[in-house]
Amino acid sequence: MKKLILLVALITLVAFVSGAMAQQKPAPAPAKAASTAPAPAAAPPAQKAKVEKFSGAIDKVDEMAKAIDVKGKKTMTFVTDDKTKITKAGKAMAFADLKKDMGVHIEYKKEGDKNVAVAIKATAPKAPKKAAAPKQAEEKPAEAPKK
Repeated sequence: MKKLILLVALITLVAFVSGAMAQQKPAPAPAKAASTAPAPAAAPPAQKAKVEKFSGAIDKVDEMAKAIDVKGKKTMTFVTDDKTKITKAGKAMAFADLKKDMGVHIEYKKEGDKNVAVAIKATAPKAPKKAAAPKQAEEKPAEAPKK
């Protein structure tokens, strides 16, 4: 009976060890091909990067760095690249056409410490707020004297 228990324990131990070894084998396999492993390993995190949205008005345009500062609830800086789609009213536009105070809706990804714009949808610059006309309703007519 003791031999049977030892045999079952040994078989169970071998099964667990082989299962653990099988899980560890796929990780070292891509590391063997050093020249091809970094590119595929770097690509999935970039594809999994969450696309976030931000809206506001352009505060500053830096044409040299191809970056814009957008002021919304807070001010954020977005860089553009060759893949960034810039549109206005559904039509493509150039980065140089982006101007201060132009409203924008931006879809972006975080890459390290940079916010890389995926798409920029521009709207017309916001018109300055007009001063409110004085209310005439506040003026009360003179009351008649009481008797």
